[in-house]
Amino acid sequence: MAHRHKRLIVFSAPSGSGKTTIVRHLLQLMPHLSLSVSATTRPKRAHEEHSKDYFFLTREEFEKNIYDNNLVEYEEIYNDYYGTLKSEIDRVLSGGQCVIFDVDVKGALSLQRAYPDDTLLVFVAPPSLDTLRDRLEKRNTESPEKIIIRMARASMEMSVQNQFDIILLNDNLPMALAKAEAIMKEYCAE
Repeated sequence: MAHRHKRLIVFSAPSGSGKTTIVRHLLQLMPHLSLSVSATTRPKRAHEEHSKDYFFLTREEFEKNIYDNNLVEYEEIYNDYYGTLKSEIDRVLSGGQCVIFDVDVKGALSLQRAYPDDTLLVFVAPPSLDTLRDRLEKRNTESPEKIIIRMARASMEMSVQNQFDIILLNDNLPMALAKAEAIMKEYCAE
């Protein structure tokens, strides 16, 4: 059964669930898609580029955007701000194409509230919290203290997955990628 096409496809998950890997795969496979670039105050990692991976803003710049009501959604997570600029949504909606979002759970729910007719929420679920902890430790990008904080947040995020349109279990990456491709083909026509 065909569904009404959505233009804002939001992938969300606890950190380490494989959401970014899935999103990158879809963007490579489907060149007609574009990625909504989020803004953040967190430090740029070595492989990241400004305006491609994130809009890296100073805390003062981000807070000015909050004050000026320039964000669709934002949240302070682990002492850094993350959010979606209204100008980024306007840019992608004016182009008429489908856009993928890679955002946290609260941001996803805010996007759906702001654009209910255009938004599809996909929750990428890890097989278990233990698997999630293992993935975070193997990434080797976080201190043990940060992993503890991320795991506490992951429990909260897992508790709201039933508010999403689709739950995509990532217990086998090739299968999860195939399911994500099928979701995009069903909801986001070229």
